Amino acid sequence: MQRQYKWNFENYEVLIAGDRQAALDLVKTNAPAVVLLDLGLPPDPDGTTEGFAALNEILTTNPMTKIIVASGHEARESAINAISGGAYDFYQKPVDADEIGLIVERAFKLFDLERENRELQKRQTSNRLPGLVTASDSMEQVCSVIERVAPTAVSVLLLGASGTGKELLARALHDLSDRSNQPFVAINCGAIPENLIESELFGFEKGAFTGAMKQTKGKIELAEGGTLFLDEIGDLPLPLQVKLLRFLQERVIERIGGRKEIPVDVRVISATHQALEEQINDGRFREDLYYRLSEIVVNIPDLKDRDGDALLLAHNFMNRFTREFDKRAKSFDRHATRAIASYDWPGNVRELENRIKRAVIMSDGRKITLDDLEIDYTDDHIETLNLKEIREKNDKAAIVKALSLSNGNISETARLLGISRPTFYGLVKQYNLNIEK
Repeated sequence: MQRQYKWNFENYEVLIAGDRQAALDLVKTNAPAVVLLDLGLPPDPDGTTEGFAALNEILTTNPMTKIIVASGHEARESAINAISGGAYDFYQKPVDADEIGLIVERAFKLFDLERENRELQKRQTSNRLPGLVTASDSMEQVCSVIERVAPTAVSVLLLGASGTGKELLARALHDLSDRSNQPFVAINCGAIPENLIESELFGFEKGAFTGAMKQTKGKIELAEGGTLFLDEIGDLPLPLQVKLLRFLQERVIERIGGRKEIPVDVRVISATHQALEEQINDGRFREDLYYRLSEIVVNIPDLKDRDGDALLLAHNFMNRFTREFDKRAKSFDRHATRAIASYDWPGNVRELENRIKRAVIMSDGRKITLDDLEIDYTDDHIETLNLKEIREKNDKAAIVKALSLSNGNISETARLLGISRPTFYGLVKQYNLNIEK
């Protein structure tokens, strides 16, 4: 059987071990990407004790290795238990060369994808803004803007959906500025009742209202010398927008119940998920305040528009929570990996973080599955990465579009596509297209 395996995998470097200890020695020395493991190992060839021990020890030594277990028809339950214990996949004996070849090929692809993500994570986390993990071009542009703007004193407006990391970018603006040693004070304008937000922002004097037992500084005053972050600025009531505008113009405040003007030196960063232009048109947000807050506007893309970031962040969160909750090393199975990369993530990075945290806590095995993530998603919805399928889809779309533009004229269609008429008819036949329709 070992000779047969070796013949099947002549395009790979194949190492062979006959028992658990020999296998562990090879794993420690070579760190293989993929291991084929028969659960019936000597000295217990008729049982699974040695096989499961080998599975556990290999994953302990090298958690990223993709282990594929061999199973007889009567031992399917053992194979399923092996999957729960961290194995990547299983196949049934007797060996089908094409089937095992396909399983091994997929295992190598997943191993390479995870390794690439780990390398990207290391590279990006060392070069990017504090706390930010990204590999997408759209977020690279955001980072460049933040890095250029941070050393200045201009007001910055961060626009993005909930969960995209607006506060993280606000902190990066503060940390990269010459105010980094001074306070960073944040207030969520949408989370505080309207009758309390004025005192939160501007403070109050003793006796200013019932319950004002002592003089209290507001958030603006507490941020003296540093940065004031006004999150969800679109929820600020109109009367307070007037007072905030005056502060931005004059750089002085008056506490509630006070008559003394207090100069305050702060840099103001604001953020919202709302369309402020629409609110201005509806009379719900002051246009003059908008221009005071938006000397620089930074648009933060949704996670679904940040190519590659979902998987990168997922691995980052998984590693962090594995350490935080003292869990054994984990990885994502292939279904979870594809779903993470293709899911729309309506709650953005915050949703991804919460789902990974729960999965790490609740997962019993070494593999985090689609069920652990609780994503209502199937392979039918996952975007294909198969180049042949992508090419066929694009070819069909181009042919249909060209036919439409040429009003069904075959010669003109072929010219638009840059091909000959015989080639056009060949593609129509190949893709079984109804050009009359």
